[in-house]
Amino acid sequence: MASSITRDAALALIEAARAAAHDIGIEVTIAVTDAAGHLKAFERADNAPFLTIDVAVDKAWTAASFGLATHVWNSILTDGKVAQLAHRPRMVSVGGGCPIVESGKVVGAIGISGGNALQDQQAAEIALRALGFEVTS
Repeated sequence: MASSITRDAALALIEAARAAAHDIGIEVTIAVTDAAGHLKAFERADNAPFLTIDVAVDKAWTAASFGLATHVWNSILTDGKVAQLAHRPRMVSVGGGCPIVESGKVVGAIGISGGNALQDQQAAEIALRALGFEVTS
């Protein structure tokens, strides 16, 4: 059976991401998925716009799908051989989605939406580091 993030770890990531977003000064929605991209934990701040719900979930799904952070997809999609992937539903190529890597294996992903792309990415990376997960780019 493939490794996947535990419920407790997913909830701890939500808490760490909430704290990171607060420190950055943004109201966000946070989604944590398992290794297969299925939602494991979720939270939306009171003042986070409703569009952030789908964006956070899709950022996590995108990061889980190939084990790549969402911010790296912009440069990947410039390659004509894979550019068509940009038209896939749920594919997100802006910062804020990161794979959750433990012992070199993707066990899930986190997606954050509510700030700008860099702020969302920073909040995700801070949360991952706070819990001892690897941060990949």
